[in-house]
Amino acid sequence: MVEECLTPYRPARYPGWPVDGLLTIGELARAARVPVSTVRYYERRGLLAPLARSPGDYRVFTRAELERLRFIRAAQQNGFRLEDIRLLLDLRDGKGDPCGEVGGVIEARVSAVREQLAELERVRGVLERALSWCRDPQVRGRCRVLDDLGRRASDAD
Repeated sequence: MVEECLTPYRPARYPGWPVDGLLTIGELARAARVPVSTVRYYERRGLLAPLARSPGDYRVFTRAELERLRFIRAAQQNGFRLEDIRLLLDLRDGKGDPCGEVGGVIEARVSAVREQLAELERVRGVLERALSWCRDPQVRGRCRVLDDLGRRASDAD
């Protein structure tokens, strides 16, 4: 595996490419089914790093980075924020007590989701009330929703 990582990078236009085990950023993105911009974003956030850069300044990734990228996406799809994912990656990489700390991360996310749900329920109530006003206009040429929003905006001063 180490020897595989040390194999010189050669872009597709060179004989002998692709090099087994090494991926360009485009190949990595395709394999993980994400845009290249997502890979770059995770790089900027410090969640993902190329193995190295080629002499032509191409990013070079291994299968390990592909698995890491897939882990990041799976965690995001399950409601974890990038800050949480950074901690989960550290725990996965052997830093800290995984079970105890992962439980704490999950408890914090559950609490945040409950708060978001409560706020969404409040917003839903406001929207349903506004929709009922739209279905039952009282004065032709006037809109209770716009009047209410205007009143709320002036109350904020």
